[in-house]
Amino acid sequence: MNLKFCSLYSGSSGNCQFIKTEKTIILVDAGLSGKKIQQEMIKIGEDPKKIDAIFVTHEHIDHIQGAGVLSRRFDIPIYANEKTWTAMSSIIGDIKSHNIKTISEDAEVGDIFIQSFDISHDAASPVGYNIYHKNKKISMVTDTGCINANIINSIKDADLLLVESNHDEDMVLIGPYPWPLKRRVLGEFGHMSNEAAGNLITKAIKKGTEIVLLGHLSKENNFPQLAYKTVENILKENGIDVNPGVCLDMTYRDRSSNIYEI
Repeated sequence: MNLKFCSLYSGSSGNCQFIKTEKTIILVDAGLSGKKIQQEMIKIGEDPKKIDAIFVTHEHIDHIQGAGVLSRRFDIPIYANEKTWTAMSSIIGDIKSHNIKTISEDAEVGDIFIQSFDISHDAASPVGYNIYHKNKKISMVTDTGCINANIINSIKDADLLLVESNHDEDMVLIGPYPWPLKRRVLGEFGHMSNEAAGNLITKAIKKGTEIVLLGHLSKENNFPQLAYKTVENILKENGIDVNPGVCLDMTYRDRSSNIYEI
């Protein structure tokens, strides 16, 4: 089996990414109820009882809501850095001591190697993740208000890239959010816009990149067709062929994405 990826949910209302090899299954974030995550795994033909680990990017509820429930129900280890554990421990409830896994940068679960990198968000110590299996790599960067050289260098050789395309800036500015929330979304510790996502992808993409997925779309300040078209136009303007060429596709707030094997 190659490295398999499916976004079970991705959006402001909850996030959970599924990764599988022949020997190992991990989730990155578990930001919906344990029941919903179990149901979505069953829909794609996978057994929740076989989850080997949950990796947490940061402590916001749309990334950890179901983590404690799944850990207690199926005896699953949860991996997060020390500051994130401190921030989320009271939210996810009691976790068995052997399932509390504190990591600094790298971890290994089964035949998957996981590497974290810092991002810019209003959380204790938010990270993105690189997932390695054999000679393949999946990179995930969401919930970041700005992009720096470290992020670009961390994700630039990915075979599958999940990038936040959270909002359209004009929709935020004219939308119903109160000004402090608008300022948070648009700020350096907020979220990436469609345009920012397109610009990041052009810098990070490599010749062998197979798949680029857009994720964490805002329900109020974006819609899939706008996110897709904005990013597609930026890629084409920079000489990057899309469908055919790089597979540019969407993830969804309320259902799983396509299943990809690389």
